[in-house]
Amino acid sequence: RGPLVDAADNRADQDHRQPAGARTQLAAQQAYQEQSRQARLPKPALLARDLMTSPVVTLPSDATLIDAWTLMIRRSFRHLPISSVHGTLVGMVSDRDLIRHAPDLVIAGIQSTAARRPLAEIMSPRVLSATPTTDIREIARVMMDERVGALPILDTDRRPVGIVSKQDLL
Repeated sequence: RGPLVDAADNRADQDHRQPAGARTQLAAQQAYQEQSRQARLPKPALLARDLMTSPVVTLPSDATLIDAWTLMIRRSFRHLPISSVHGTLVGMVSDRDLIRHAPDLVIAGIQSTAARRPLAEIMSPRVLSATPTTDIREIARVMMDERVGALPILDTDRRPVGIVSKQDLL
């Protein structure tokens, strides 16, 4: 027998000599210490691809205000990526953008030229976006700092592959 085996045997003997309550308390302390060690380890990050809504629905930039309005109401969307004829992201339209133009529709009617106004004229061309491998914490930070309700998730060719909204984060 080597010294390591003897030390282990001594601990085992000591454990059996301790009252059952002391052994239980020791086990609880060890479990608590292990849990504390685990809590200090960094948690694996969720990525955009883990929470994004995919496939993403887009409209082309030549679609009309009434097209966006109809789609967003039917699908309960609040944000809609706008794509070029090549499928790359060129802008975003939100429900707020549509509401801003709603008086034109009410006054002129849905058959008016206002209703047929292309989305390219009302969309926000400056769009913050992320990739499928972006850390979701970074997306949340950007959305809060920039006060945006959704970020489109783009592939390497700037084509929308998903969208992360505040609802997804909640």
